[in-house]
Amino acid sequence: MSQRYNTKESFYKSLILSFFLLVVVSCKKDDTLEINVPPGGVENPEIPETNGDLPSFTITTNGNTIVDEPKVPGRMAIAQNDQLLFEGPIGIEFRGASSQGFEKKSYGLETWDESGQDIDVSLLGFPEEEDWILYGPYSDKSLLRNHLIYNLARDMGRYASRSELVELNLNGTYRGVYVFMEKLKRDGDRINISKLNPDEITGEDLTGGYILKIDKLSGNNAGGSSYNEINSFESSFGPPSASTGQTIKFVYEDPEADVITSEQKQYIQDYMADFEAALAGDDFADPLLGYANYMDVDSFIDFFILNELSNNVDGYRLSTYMYKNKNEKLAMGPIWDFNLAFGNADYCGGRETNLWAYKFNERCSQDFWMIPFWWERLLQDPAFVERLKQRWSALRGNTLSNDGIKGRIDGFVDRMGAAGSIDRNFQTWNILGVYIWPNGFVGDTYEQESDYLKTWVDDRLAWLDGAIGEL
Repeated sequence: MSQRYNTKESFYKSLILSFFLLVVVSCKKDDTLEINVPPGGVENPEIPETNGDLPSFTITTNGNTIVDEPKVPGRMAIAQNDQLLFEGPIGIEFRGASSQGFEKKSYGLETWDESGQDIDVSLLGFPEEEDWILYGPYSDKSLLRNHLIYNLARDMGRYASRSELVELNLNGTYRGVYVFMEKLKRDGDRINISKLNPDEITGEDLTGGYILKIDKLSGNNAGGSSYNEINSFESSFGPPSASTGQTIKFVYEDPEADVITSEQKQYIQDYMADFEAALAGDDFADPLLGYANYMDVDSFIDFFILNELSNNVDGYRLSTYMYKNKNEKLAMGPIWDFNLAFGNADYCGGRETNLWAYKFNERCSQDFWMIPFWWERLLQDPAFVERLKQRWSALRGNTLSNDGIKGRIDGFVDRMGAAGSIDRNFQTWNILGVYIWPNGFVGDTYEQESDYLKTWVDDRLAWLDGAIGEL
């Protein structure tokens, strides 16, 4: 579906544009969002010169104002090394929760056909899909934290969003370095579980696949912006160290809250209740009667390692995905949203290298979003601890070695530097030396920011080697 052209000149000679019809999209509010689609359609974006080998994304929306929801029509071109890799219509909207308050926005994209219908395409060599994200690192002045952890997770054998460092030009304005990535969703090349259809309400069919998450609710959640029985269900076990009666909520991700049937809701609620009861029970360490009967232990261990490696201040309690396939156990992941990890948070121990991320509740007992009791309990089982130690030792010899992680960081930095994109990003966003919530460190130069990240990783690995060994 993507087509490659050798030069921009041949692109303009070869491309015959067909444009989609006037689209009128209504907001959820009473007001109508006005979409400007001229008789000729949305104009094709001008393809800029590219620098180095960093892909360049150019998007135009023909004057349509991008909002949180719904997506407005636009057109996107992707170029690399002065070759056009993709050109076509898209829908675009803002994405993110607290990050929407930043000047540098992140965007959700859908690839469309010329009539405005979703269409699967392959972008930058990623498997074909229709849903994509352009994440704009802002408070993360290394520009790398999400890109780094997703690469590490995939090298550990876990699916994490494929990602690539790119530059974005939007409506004629340069917007800086972005991370192009896959949206997490059920897909053979993403979260590879069975589709659970509405008529699958008995027997083996009912056992999967489900995706749940522990997270904030987005504004477009079924049932509104508050947790309720339509969009979520509550754990029977309160979080440890909670001081204001907080509870753990499991949000329906797939099937979505407005699609999942009552039978499917009851099944996954019962499964989670049985899992938690087994984990909390006297026989929790029994391989047949305890938690191992309900959960994929290795996925929990890798999830634990990635969150602890980065001291993710949001870890285990926000952007926390889990899934259950047909006739399979509950698995943790994929990981998501580590922009405040690796020492980039100045609250609740987020910048420290010498404490456990899973003990967040002890440090911030009044926070609304808490960590479930699972991790504290799992570490009380000698068999789980031994598997964790073995996995950590194996990873430290390759994927998670000091030189391996720092080599990745240096490689990303060198690639951006060769393209000149670091300078362009911070000329556009003059925030070096400026505190941007919730920075745990503020460097006056980009070199200081990247050096801080590498030094922080060294210190964290040293502490974890000792702490895991002493479990």
